[in-house]
Amino acid sequence: MKKYILTGLLVWLPLAITIWVLKNVVGTLDGVFAWLMAAAQAVLPLSLHPFLHDLQQIPGLSVIILVTALWLTGIAVTNMAGQWLLNQSNRLLSNIPIVKSIYTSVKQVSDTLFSSSGQAFREAVLVQYPRQGAWTIAFVTGKPGGEVADHLQSEHLTLYVPTTPNPTSGFMLIVPKADVQPLAMTVDEALKYIISMGVVAPPPHAPKAGTQPKVATSS
Repeated sequence: MKKYILTGLLVWLPLAITIWVLKNVVGTLDGVFAWLMAAAQAVLPLSLHPFLHDLQQIPGLSVIILVTALWLTGIAVTNMAGQWLLNQSNRLLSNIPIVKSIYTSVKQVSDTLFSSSGQAFREAVLVQYPRQGAWTIAFVTGKPGGEVADHLQSEHLTLYVPTTPNPTSGFMLIVPKADVQPLAMTVDEALKYIISMGVVAPPPHAPKAGTQPKVATSS
């Protein structure tokens, strides 16, 4: 009986956690949306109040509005006027004490991880860490540049070694390119492998014959 109960738990637990997370995210968005509607009622004419109240009763409307707002924001910042406004807001937030340390750090990380033109996390590789003979999965983030590159004799790569099961923390390594073994698995498969602590192994891939890790050229 214990075996069957554990088997059933393994089937339902991922689904239950997924539903719980989505429910909390949607609930948070609905709460923010309700606050915005309440603020709008304070400034809009009384004739519009019933319409605003009806909007609050539509389930999931906050998610649709959020996605639409993100889409419109992406369109807006692709032109010169939007870029100018974005640069001005970045400059303003970067000059506010306390706020600038948080905003700048988060922006640098998000630009690195999610920028479509960036080269970070484009390929998973194997590297020996923390000692010779012990291997771990890392992600190529580029090549060392500036003063660091001047002190290195051979070609090196900059790697990010994530911790498990939380890949948002980790270590930056600068290792010789010859010591890095490219992997055929995708970045998503490598992240799943790391988060699951090696339990969820990616499917076998054909080895990358004669390929080298993709790197970003430093400016």
